[in-house]
Amino acid sequence: MPNSYDIPDVLDRREGPHGEVVLRRHGDRLEIIANGCFLMDTSDGRSERLLVDAALDALDGRDRPHVLIGGLGVGFSLAHAAADPRWGRITVVEREHAIVEWHRDGPLSSLSARALADPRAEIVEADLVAHVNETSDTYDALCLDIDNGPGWTVTEGNGNLYREAGLASCARVLRPGGVLAVWSAQPSPEFEETLRNAGFQRVRTEEIPVARGVPDVVHLGIRPG
Repeated sequence: MPNSYDIPDVLDRREGPHGEVVLRRHGDRLEIIANGCFLMDTSDGRSERLLVDAALDALDGRDRPHVLIGGLGVGFSLAHAAADPRWGRITVVEREHAIVEWHRDGPLSSLSARALADPRAEIVEADLVAHVNETSDTYDALCLDIDNGPGWTVTEGNGNLYREAGLASCARVLRPGGVLAVWSAQPSPEFEETLRNAGFQRVRTEEIPVARGVPDVVHLGIRPG
């Protein structure tokens, strides 16, 4: 019988331009590991759903908003957005080709197949930091979940996203009154202050209660109109 002490079963391991990415099965859940750092698994999804819902709520009833989801992960955010008819376009930016393949025809397809078939949804294979710096597209909401938090990034280059210059790039691709929502494994008053210094308004943090330890959070800020 499987138990919490079982060694995870590695289903796929890839070396890409940003390092190693691994998909493994541990009991009844699937896990994604990047460069030896645990990213997420399929055990819950509450915080990923809150990320999407908090962004939509902050848009105050905007009609058919366009959301950019930063990071495909195990697909919870995409699936939740696609299940809500209030969203207009849903763009997911994912830099790891392996993760995209795991969703299209691999073990994660059971979680995301319906969402990927939704005509509103598209996947852009690109580095998120480069995308917000270079794209000419604009969005009503950015829902970012590519790291374990502003102070705990998967790769060093991601750290720029959470500084004032990176947040200015996020603001550039947001339409007036648009919302930035950033998932984190722990609260960060320092990041809240950086959001304010970058010009975001109505900055706040929503917590996701957990059984033990520090709660997951979603940091939110609004681009001025």
